[in-house]
Amino acid sequence: MSLEAARPTINDVAERAGVSRTTVSNALNGKGTIGEATIARVRRVADELGYEPNAVARGLRQSKLGVISLLIRPLESLDTAMPEGVDYFLRFAGSAALAAMDHGYSLMLISDPSKPGAPPSSLAADGCLVEAPIRNDPALSLLDRKRIPFVAIGVDPARPDAFPAFVQQTEGETARVLDHLHEAGARRIALVTGTDENAWNVFARDAYEQWTARHGVEAIHRSIDETLGVEGGRMVAHELLSGATPPDGVYCLTGRHAAGFVAGARELGIDVPEDLVVAAGSDAVMNRTSSPTITALDLRPVETARLAVDALIRILQDEPVDWSSLDPTSELVVRESTSRRRGDGPAQA
Repeated sequence: MSLEAARPTINDVAERAGVSRTTVSNALNGKGTIGEATIARVRRVADELGYEPNAVARGLRQSKLGVISLLIRPLESLDTAMPEGVDYFLRFAGSAALAAMDHGYSLMLISDPSKPGAPPSSLAADGCLVEAPIRNDPALSLLDRKRIPFVAIGVDPARPDAFPAFVQQTEGETARVLDHLHEAGARRIALVTGTDENAWNVFARDAYEQWTARHGVEAIHRSIDETLGVEGGRMVAHELLSGATPPDGVYCLTGRHAAGFVAGARELGIDVPEDLVVAAGSDAVMNRTSSPTITALDLRPVETARLAVDALIRILQDEPVDWSSLDPTSELVVRESTSRRRGDGPAQA
């Protein structure tokens, strides 16, 4: 079935609501003299069917717009779309834009289209990419209801099999980093995640609990709001490292939290990496340029974005997608923060 045929029409709404096409048009556009009950019924049916009456959306049903939209979900919870020292989103968006151009499309960055007051233009695209959706993500529900093709980069943790998505290897990556910290001598390893309920945070936490249980060690987990950035990492470092039994290793999912944790440790007179080893779950500019430089996972946003665009184009063209081959393997970039000079024995508090 073609994408145009799959989208609901005004005839579908009229038939379901038991009214004429004219009544549907007037009810949705605030014209004519129609009873409130009829207006409410027509609008409810239109919403259930995913019918979009605005002129741009009508154009979607009639022809290709040549536009792909991109919703970077983590930016919705940050106080800026360009967090200092973080280049993941820039690299992802830039690669997606160029990949879209290769297919004859433009890329449009959008905010959450499910928010109250979101402009109709946020849905004016042939398809959408959603990076790092959250649990029960309302944007995915809206796109699905509107029958707008989309690809999620990372699954919705509450609905992992419900939508087309890259199933990222977060559990395996988490175990790999924890193993690396353990091999570097750490025996009490803490995990610092963000608070967004996306698959990255949720699955990393689950994998960490499994790893600590398997090794018979205490799980030390803290969740820090992503908006706190470096300062959040510094705060949790002061909390954990000032305790009676501080960790000698820490895995921070975000690069900014890792940089802050290292800064906090140094303020307390703790040497990194000799007394404490630190790794980040997402490489960032500040991890590559800080002193010491910080070991991090390169999640390969350039390659991921290109593959996501390619997958969405295949969906738009009614072609099959092999999802099992799409998540690029991340690279653990070992730097100074886990490279001890005095050997790999356990750190001394």
